[in-house]
Amino acid sequence: MVSWSGRNWWLASLLLVLFAGPVRAQSSIGFGGGVSIDPEQAYGGVFWQSPEIGGRFRLRPGIDGGVGSGLRLASINFDLIVLFPLGASGWSLVQGGGPSIVLSSLSDYQDSPREVHAGGGYLFGFAHDNGFFAEFRLGGGGFVPNLKFGAGWAVTLK
Repeated sequence: MVSWSGRNWWLASLLLVLFAGPVRAQSSIGFGGGVSIDPEQAYGGVFWQSPEIGGRFRLRPGIDGGVGSGLRLASINFDLIVLFPLGASGWSLVQGGGPSIVLSSLSDYQDSPREVHAGGGYLFGFAHDNGFFAEFRLGGGGFVPNLKFGAGWAVTLK
């Protein structure tokens, strides 16, 4: 008899969600960068966006790194987003958000201790069918930047 622990159920559920969906649905990988306020930093990062799950919903985990204000931050975001097409223009309104994990260290000291913080964020932006996107992210929690503005490009995976 096979015993399933709680962790195995979560893993199986996650794999089912990530790989389920219509055959024609496609995922994408996006690259972006921008600036944040409080702390004032420049950042760059990458995300993976799932095919549609349950209508317009998509999973969008990502990671980005920021430098400035004497800090180095690495943010890991687990977003659930919704795309609302804006007519036949090719543009979509993007909204969503989710929890974040932030790793921080002081950039002025080589051996400064690294700290782990938890928080969350709300994402609002616009995306075009050609891959271009621009977005705002409001954040809250320990060392999660309060406001980020970024732009970038997403490439469809086939």
